[in-house]
Amino acid sequence: MATRTDTQPPAPHVADSHDLIRVHGARENNLKDVSVEIPKRRLTVFTGVSGSGKSSLVFDTIAAESQRLINETYSAFVQGFMPTLARPEVDVLEGLTTAIIVDQQRMGADPRSTVGTATDANAMLRILFSRLGQPHIGSPKAFSFNVASISGAGAVAFERGGKTVKERRSFSITGGMCPRCEGRATVTDIDLTQLFDDSKSLNEGAITVPGYTGGGWNSRLYIESGFYDPDKPIRTYTKKELHDFLHHEPVRMKIAGINMTYEGLIPRIQRSMLSKDKEAMQPHVREFVDRAVTFTTCPECGGTRLTEAARSSKIGGISIADACAMEVRDLAGWVRGFGEPSVAPLLATLQQTLDSFVEIGLGYLSLERPSATLSGGEAQRVKMIRQLGSSPLTDVSYVFDEPTAGLHPHDVQQMNDLLLQLRDKGNTVLVVEHEPETIAVADHVVDLGPGAGTAGGTVCFEGTVEALRASGTVTGRHLDDRATLKEKVRTPTGTLEIRGATTHNLQDVDADIPLGVLVVVTGVAGSGKSSLVHGSIPAGAGVVSVDQAAIKGSRRSNPATYTGLLDPIRKAFAKANGVKPALFSANSEGACPACNGAGVIYTDLAMMAGVATTCEECEGKRFDASVLEYKLGGRDISEVLAMPATEAGEFFGTGEAHTPAAHAILSRLADVGLGYLSLGQPLTTLSGGERQRLKLATHMADKGGVYVLDEPTTGLHLADVEQLLGLLDRLVDAGKSVIVIEHHQSVMAHADWIIDLGPGAGHDGGRIVFEGTPADLVAARSTLTGEHLAAYVGT
Repeated sequence: MATRTDTQPPAPHVADSHDLIRVHGARENNLKDVSVEIPKRRLTVFTGVSGSGKSSLVFDTIAAESQRLINETYSAFVQGFMPTLARPEVDVLEGLTTAIIVDQQRMGADPRSTVGTATDANAMLRILFSRLGQPHIGSPKAFSFNVASISGAGAVAFERGGKTVKERRSFSITGGMCPRCEGRATVTDIDLTQLFDDSKSLNEGAITVPGYTGGGWNSRLYIESGFYDPDKPIRTYTKKELHDFLHHEPVRMKIAGINMTYEGLIPRIQRSMLSKDKEAMQPHVREFVDRAVTFTTCPECGGTRLTEAARSSKIGGISIADACAMEVRDLAGWVRGFGEPSVAPLLATLQQTLDSFVEIGLGYLSLERPSATLSGGEAQRVKMIRQLGSSPLTDVSYVFDEPTAGLHPHDVQQMNDLLLQLRDKGNTVLVVEHEPETIAVADHVVDLGPGAGTAGGTVCFEGTVEALRASGTVTGRHLDDRATLKEKVRTPTGTLEIRGATTHNLQDVDADIPLGVLVVVTGVAGSGKSSLVHGSIPAGAGVVSVDQAAIKGSRRSNPATYTGLLDPIRKAFAKANGVKPALFSANSEGACPACNGAGVIYTDLAMMAGVATTCEECEGKRFDASVLEYKLGGRDISEVLAMPATEAGEFFGTGEAHTPAAHAILSRLADVGLGYLSLGQPLTTLSGGERQRLKLATHMADKGGVYVLDEPTTGLHLADVEQLLGLLDRLVDAGKSVIVIEHHQSVMAHADWIIDLGPGAGHDGGRIVFEGTPADLVAARSTLTGEHLAAYVGT
């Protein structure tokens, strides 16, 4: 019998040779023909200064093409309901896998969207209570605050034995939605004193609502309606007259020969003002809405969003409202105590979801927390929970956008473990990141740069973390940067007293915040930092607050329009040429008629991806040809909008184009490190870090003695943090008080005073565990922050 003596390993299967994602010739946004090879089933971190092209490569090229190809597998009918994704500007993309994107986009601001609904934990709890709750009140819908209780009856006609038979039928659906607040937890009350002056008559101008004064159609509608005497003071109206004035249902009538719809003042204002997006309102209308409308907790459901019946059904003395109000880690303990075999599979899945919250460092949240109130970092981690539950998924690409944003150094290790856990399941993990601790665990690093904007967009380095350290790139040089503690701290000029703060999880906190210095408020995620600062120091008189809310802007918005820079530029052009300022706006009279000032023409190809082509009429300049004949300092308006901020600063600083108002705004853009941005670059192409700094530059013009900044290092490269510290120093040296909520150790080390909250998150936090200088915090090492800061500065 023959035996084999050769020990040659079998040849690898051809299917195993596709172990790279190949990108060739990527030109999206500022990328300059980038070509990279990314290993599959490994953790690859993309680094580089803010604006160097990381997001353009990872999100706008690799992930976007993966999603587009998946969408194309659906029928044309289904694709009509999906966002149309254009093919990225790239020559070749090979080896793509299904991409699951976990970005920092805020979660939906719908008032009925909560942490529980976003993670499906609420859906499982509803089934649990519908099975085990006593008394039994109905199906899972009876515990849903998105389902209203409805009933109806009527005649139903159907054929039976060749005859049409009519029968009376009735139906009812038991929902859990509170009828008073409709599942929103809060009710709006309108302050009638802000709508009218009841001592006056309508003819004397009693209505004080914007747009209802001065004899316009809105005021004539009420004066000439005939339901009440317009010369009679409102306070003397009868009950019926007051009802007709405030609450009358819509009715058609003729006013001055014109057909109009009359309805009560309150429903009319609710429809025309209160149902619209506040951000889109004119400033004076927004101010009126803020004055006239008050939001209070629903008195009927106590803010739980649920009917009395849904709250009455309990398991072991706990209702579904009580369960959703618990911190997730406490709820996980309660669920673990069940021993009910009839719902064992459901309990196992619910337990896994709740444990994922704790693993990811969000055990301090409750399921009833509205999604819109989560920070960018919290929202991203809530999205991750859905992915952690999908353990059977392998060989997909997980794409993360700065997953450590909003995380204390203590929590970063947990996040690293989760990224490695996803990789070890056989997935490709792509991470855009600035945090050195996360870069350190990467299998492969792609460093983009060398600069930002037009100075970036090339690959400076590819390889291991050790090779990156020795590479001499901007990231390589700054990877081991460590800030040193200040030798001398500033002396406060006063104190801001906070007494008995109880917002969210704060436990009757007293704090004395020194003024005239750089104060850093720190602590683990969920310890109560934002609750203390934003809850006790509201934006307003003398306080400039720069929070983490995303800046709004369409593809027509750009740094010039967002910062208000375009106004002085338009006026300067108009004055120099003796024409109207409106000509120098691409959204107004000066727009190119072919593309309406967009610079590109969008062609909708129905079921195929839309195509954007540069406008042939204006060649992408966005302005009418006649407008471009007007010059200022030898440049036309399109050339000015194509300038980087630093070049524009010199242009408007001296000479014929000298414009002090424009120069001041451009100086602030340079101060926050955005000198490389073109004035006309669409806001939709800016990275997260660039948007954050653009907002900071805009708020620096606000008049105020106290600046409150919420994690200004979000999206900043290690090299950019140094510039931010210089900006904070300049603000303090100019006599301002700067209060920063921050996790970055270099900002802590640079502070004059530190307030550390903790010791944990949720109900384990909400207390001040340290107040003093950074040197004292390092010396004491009494808190988690103290330990990490001491390790960071190397003491």
